[in-house]
Amino acid sequence: MRSMAWLVLMTVVSGAQAGEEESTPCDNVDTDQQSYACAAFNKQTAERELKAAYDDLIQRIRDQYADEGDQTTALIARLDAAEQLWTQLRDADCKVETYAEKPGSKAFQAAWDTCVAQRSDDRSEYLQAIGQQ
Repeated sequence: MRSMAWLVLMTVVSGAQAGEEESTPCDNVDTDQQSYACAAFNKQTAERELKAAYDDLIQRIRDQYADEGDQTTALIARLDAAEQLWTQLRDADCKVETYAEKPGSKAFQAAWDTCVAQRSDDRSEYLQAIGQQ
């Protein structure tokens, strides 16, 4: 049953990736090995987008509070603290989600990568929304 849910998830992810022009490891996922490569690709992509969203937010803060150095420093410190706590929560949640998989296995790594990618995508959206009124 778990394998079927995994296959459905990969199909959905593959379909989302298919709209892009460049070929990705998520194109035409038919085997477990391709699923593992797709999960790793999605994690890397999501983490790269998360870093970009974080960097963009820092720049928006610096621009918005350009004349208020103390507020800029305080807000960036709060954001850094929130980011550290979020990372701990993400990892804790992903430990729960991957509990059924054997640590060190390819299935565990794929489940972990998928969880981190999903959480990172959600966090990217959140960071992009901050200060965007």
